Amino acid sequence: MILTGPEITAAAADGRLRIAPFDATQVNPNSYNVRLGPTLLTYTTPLLDAHQPNPTHQFEIGDDGYVLKPGQLYLGHTVEQVGSDTFVPLLFGRSSVGRLGLFVEITAPIGDIGFHGQWTLMLSPIRPLRVYAGMKIGQVMFFVAVGPIASYAGKYQTSTGPRPSAYWQDLAPLEAVAP
Repeated sequence: MILTGPEITAAAADGRLRIAPFDATQVNPNSYNVRLGPTLLTYTTPLLDAHQPNPTHQFEIGDDGYVLKPGQLYLGHTVEQVGSDTFVPLLFGRSSVGRLGLFVEITAPIGDIGFHGQWTLMLSPIRPLRVYAGMKIGQVMFFVAVGPIASYAGKYQTSTGPRPSAYWQDLAPLEAVAP
């Protein structure tokens, strides 16, 4: 079951979900709009390695916006901190943004119960596109969980700003890996 707009508002008011800052004008019939934060990250090497940290370059979106270029992955973030200890949040790009040729969160839209923080956004444009800090870029839907809940306690908890991949932290020690 998905929460309706009025239920999102009620759950934000009574603490079953957290959206900060909360703005009632961003509530939709069954989702909540989130805005693009001012900071972007790009990876600085042509080859990324999943088994180690990869260097990044961080920069701010200026008042005149920033032009995203095709073939480049940009890591952005939501202005809002979003999370719930009760509901499962899913974040998708807004259709108006998709119609501009910007892919948002294609591979990782699900948030774990218990995560609270700003969401890192994976932004991939298919043609040059000027984006602006504060623009409505995505929408979060909240689903009812069934069964026992084990809260998220992972490496991205309480994120602020864009966070690069920390996949390498999930690796088992080499001696424990079977051939």
